[in-house]
This record gives sequence, structure tokens and C-alpha cells, in this order.
Amino acid sequence: MPAAKRQTVKTDRTTEDKGARTYSSGTLIRRFLPYLAKYKVLLILDLFFASLTTLCDIILPMIMRRLTNSALGNAAPLTVSLVLKLAILYVALRLIDAGASFYMQSQGHIMGVYIETDMRRAAFDHLQRLSGTYYSNHKIGQIMGRITNDLFDVTEFSHHCPEEFFIAGIKIIVSFIILAGSSLPLTLLIFMWLPLMFFVSVKLNHRMREAQKAQRYQIGELNAAIEDSLLGERVVKAFTAEEAEKQKFEEGNLEFQRIKKKYYYVMATFGTSTRLFDGLMYTVVIVAGGLFLISGHICAGDLVAYILYVSTLIATIRRIVEFSEQFQRGMTGIERFYEILDTPIEIKDAEDASELVVKDGGIEFDHVYFEYPDDHNKVLKDLELTVKPGENLAIVGSSGGGKTTVCNLIPRFYDLTSGTIRIDGQDISKVTLKSLRQSIGIVQQDVYLFSGTIRENISYGRPGASEAEIEQAARLAGADEFIDRLENGLDTYIGERGVKLSGGQKQRISIARVFLKDPKILILDEATSALDNESEILVTRSLKELAKGRTTITIAHRLTTVQDADRILVLDKNGIEEEGTHQELLAARGVYYRLWNRMAELD
Repeated sequence: MPAAKRQTVKTDRTTEDKGARTYSSGTLIRRFLPYLAKYKVLLILDLFFASLTTLCDIILPMIMRRLTNSALGNAAPLTVSLVLKLAILYVALRLIDAGASFYMQSQGHIMGVYIETDMRRAAFDHLQRLSGTYYSNHKIGQIMGRITNDLFDVTEFSHHCPEEFFIAGIKIIVSFIILAGSSLPLTLLIFMWLPLMFFVSVKLNHRMREAQKAQRYQIGELNAAIEDSLLGERVVKAFTAEEAEKQKFEEGNLEFQRIKKKYYYVMATFGTSTRLFDGLMYTVVIVAGGLFLISGHICAGDLVAYILYVSTLIATIRRIVEFSEQFQRGMTGIERFYEILDTPIEIKDAEDASELVVKDGGIEFDHVYFEYPDDHNKVLKDLELTVKPGENLAIVGSSGGGKTTVCNLIPRFYDLTSGTIRIDGQDISKVTLKSLRQSIGIVQQDVYLFSGTIRENISYGRPGASEAEIEQAARLAGADEFIDRLENGLDTYIGERGVKLSGGQKQRISIARVFLKDPKILILDEATSALDNESEILVTRSLKELAKGRTTITIAHRLTTVQDADRILVLDKNGIEEEGTHQELLAARGVYYRLWNRMAELD
């Protein structure tokens, strides 16, 4: 990748991570607990059955101690009856263990699925309420990773974490009590290493979590790059840029490999340290246990029990070590989940917001200032504008003058820096977003159609609309002309983003969607600029039909599409330069006149 491209990637990460929070493990677990508490009955039962699975591990050393001491004459004589009784006891414990394990494997995972579902719902709900600024600074591939892959790991974490630590706690406490009853000094010698093991584990776990987070970030970057390349595959082929795309992918892929290698080095260090502590504990049992046996402080059966309990402890610690990777994946998933949930909702209803009631559709801009919140680019300065009810207002001018910004402010896709916008005298910042946006219909240059059928895309304008209403909307938009020629009509599958349709066909479906919505206010943002001449004529005809009886604001580069507007504004970075009808502006021989002549020369 060229140096400039590398710098872009670095900048993207900086932008996306700007304002990223650092969470302690304790904070994440405390915030996760309410999701877990919702299923406390399932959790309590899961932990109860988890405790039953420890019975075999706890009681087997006691059985072996009894058999050993009986064989050596240190207890009741060893008989066939005693052996059979102990065997029956162990078989019964194994059956209990099997039933408890089945419950843990089934209901424990199901509880995790419930929690994952709740968290994904919360994340999606929050994402729906975030402003355009968030999506400008975050890649869709990264967001997708946070609400899919990251939460898959939370499923495993949510039940394995309580289970593993609960089981480990039981085994450590019970083992200590039983062993202390045989020899407190030897028990203390063995258990004194546990705090050191815990300290080392915490340190290495922190490093594992950092490596895991970097790994998650990079897989999100890789997903975003793959998505970008695949969605733009026609552009890639048109510019024969396959090798460049392969190179970009390869660099991202190798970066992921590097990060993952680093993670596994940390994990290997963690595992190795644990094995060293295992060997140390066994050495203590061999040396100290042998000396205690020689001195008569313990009997042979007790030493056997010590060895088995130490084996149980070490097996438990190894399970925790093996679980540590899953634990860190779960913690990273929870952390990335809360990074979404903690993103502030910039545009929301005021506490005393009322429903917008649109009678006439008049719009007033009162001393409006606006700058984009991420880069503080000042776009509008002291804009004063009144759009009369039912007026067809066109806004033209050079790029960057704020034409699209004006239209984005009316439905509150962004909030004003200062000033007021009123619809029929009602301040839009004091009405509910739902009622505001339901009153506005928008047709844009970049049409977005959802993967599905034509019917589903049109009915998006008003869910629950009847067949007759959908057909009428298609007819008013002039879309029935091509829909009727399709084999499946309204039920034709249009592919991802409407890839199976032409630009004009997609635009007419988007217009039909607005017809069905039937808003009082209409915004047309470069709605025909990307179309060929024939499609432009058809779409313009549909738009004129759509604009009837509505307050309409049209943004256009092609001045021919707005010459019939009731009023035309010429807007640039200094504000409104000119306004009037097409003929008045031509007669004034000002900015509009120059734009018109320049367009005529190009044609």
C-alpha cells in the first residue's frame, strides 16, 4: 500500500477511536450484571447444577483415602462389602454429574442466548437513534462486528463465567477445609502459592485483554475493507484494480495475523506460568508430604488424598486458564458493546416535546447558524428564509454552499448550532422527531432501496398500506409502466440496494414510497442529477405530480429542472445571493444568469 494510503488507514483508526472509553473489568461486570439478573432463576439453577458436578471431584479423594487407610489397617478393615458400597456411591455421583452437566450445557447456553439477544436489541435500538455524525466517523463493518461476532462471545461468557468461578470457588474452599483437617501445615504450604498465581494471572489477563481488543478492532477493519471491495466490485473491475484490492486486503490480513500472533504469545506465557506453578505445587506435595509421612504427622491415605486434591485444584486452575481466552473475548465483547451504548444521542426529543401539527406547511429559518460537529466546518451563517405554504422553492448554487445542509436541518438529521426553524410556527426542536419526520418526504439523488421486493420497498413509506394504495402510489410515480412488464410485478426481487433495476426505475420506486407516505412537506435533493435524459424526463414528470399541493424544496445542479419553480434561491457560503423566478433572475444578469449560461455552454 502506498504511503498515502497507509496514512489514511491510520487516520481512520484515530477518527474512529476518538473519544473511545477505557473500562475496568469491575466496571464492565457491574454494568453487565443487570442483563444477567433478568434471568436469575435460570442462573441460580445453573449454579446449583454446577455445584453438583463438583461432587465426584470432591468425594473421590475421600473414597481413595478410605480404601488406602483400610488396606493398610489404619481404619475399618477393607472388605468386599465396603468396596461395593463405595463403588455404588461413586456410580450414583456420576449419574448426578451426568444429569447436572446436561442441564448446564443446555439451559446455561440458552440463558446466554437470551442475554445476547437482549444486548443486541439494546445496541440496535441505540444505533437507530445516533446521528449522521456517528456514521460518518465509524465504518459499517466495525459496527456489524460489534453487534454480531462480539456478542456471540458474550453468550459463552455469560454462563461459563459464573459456572467456572463458582465451581473453582467450591473446589478450593472444600479442598482447603478437608485437607486442613488432616494437616494444616501441609495445606498452608500448598495453598500459599495460590495468591501468587492469582497475581500473575491478573497481570497477564490484562495484557490478553488489550491484545484481544486490538484483534477485534482489526477484524472489524478487515470486514469493512472486504465489504467495501465487494460492494464496489463493478468499479474495481471497470478500473482493473483487482491487484490493488488484493494488496489492500493482504496488508489488512497480515496485520490481523500479526496481532493474533501477539495475542497467542501472551496466552502461551499465561499457560506456561500456570504449568510452572502446577509443578511447584506437586513438588511441595512430594517433598513436604513425604517428610510428614516419615514423621508420622499424616498417614498414607491422607497423602493419597492430598495428591488427588492437588490434582483437582490444578485441573480446576487449568480450566480457568483455558477459560481465560473465552473470558477475555467475552469482556472485550461487553466493552465494545458499551462503547456503542455510551455514545451520546445528540438528536433526541426535548423533555416537553409535543406532536407537530402541519396544517399549511410553511417553513421559517430564523437567524440559523450551523457547523458540522465533528470538523466544525461553518456552513450556514445567519440564514433567514421563509418558505410559504404550498410554495415550490428551488435552491441552486455552487457545491459547498449549504444547499443539502438546509434540507438536512428541516427533519433534524443535524441540530442547529443556533437559531430556530419553525414549521407552521412550531419550533422543530420542541416537537417529537417522529411527528416531524412523518410530515416530511425526501427524495434524494442517492436512492437507497432495501434488499427485497418492489412491494416491500414501496410499502416502507407506510407499513400496513393496502394493495390498492401501493398500486396507486406506483401509478402516481409512473413506476407501473415498468412494474407491469416484470414477470412477478410488485413481488419482483430487486437485489441488494436495488441492483437489478436501472437508476430511473429505482428513483421512481423511491418516489412511489413518498407518494404512499403522503407528507405535507417535500424535499427533493438532486433527485434527477444522476439520471440519463429519458429517465430524467420520466422522473421529473413523477416529481411534478408528487409536488402538487405540498410545500416543496428542490435542490438542483441542473437549472433546467427548476425553471418552473415558484421561487429560486441562489445560495453560497455567504448566504442567499439572489432570489426570484427564473425569468427575474435571468433579467438581473447576476450569479444565476452566469450559472445558466455556463450550463448552456456545457450542453
